[in-house]
Amino acid sequence: MLRRTPRRRLARTAVLGAAAAVVISMVLPAAALAAANSASSGAVVKTRKTSLGTVLVDTRGRTLYLFMKDKRSRSSCSGPCAGYWPPLGTSGKPVAGAGARASLVGTTRRSDGHMQVTYNGHPLYLFVQDAMAGQTNGEAMSAFGGKWYAVSPSGAKVVASASAGGGYGGGGRYGG
Repeated sequence: MLRRTPRRRLARTAVLGAAAAVVISMVLPAAALAAANSASSGAVVKTRKTSLGTVLVDTRGRTLYLFMKDKRSRSSCSGPCAGYWPPLGTSGKPVAGAGARASLVGTTRRSDGHMQVTYNGHPLYLFVQDAMAGQTNGEAMSAFGGKWYAVSPSGAKVVASASAGGGYGGGGRYGG
């Protein structure tokens, strides 16, 4: 018969404590994220001044784009396209923040069943090369069968002037 010695009990307690710590460290961030998402499940669309002028941005200040290939509030960007141009998704009613018009904010259901935010009927996207707030690297880029433009507060495409600076400047093709 095996007898439990204080040393074995201590080792067993240490192993169980470490396992519990690992589980807790995985569960708490997930619970915090779920609570944050349930508290504000609607994406926010607001405006920001950039090198292109005032454009629509998400809550982190990243530029929002429209895709000229989209028709009647339906996204034409999925698969690899959505990898370069992630849709602005929402799990609740989207909100118009500072500078955006609430009457122009809406949603459309994507082919994968997720909801995507629209503005003036245009599905909205981010661009993976916009790593920081205010960047407009996707402006006027041709990719995945159409052109991409930042969106103005009126819901129209923003066309950069020759003196505006910014933009991608890399030949206008990325990912397609």
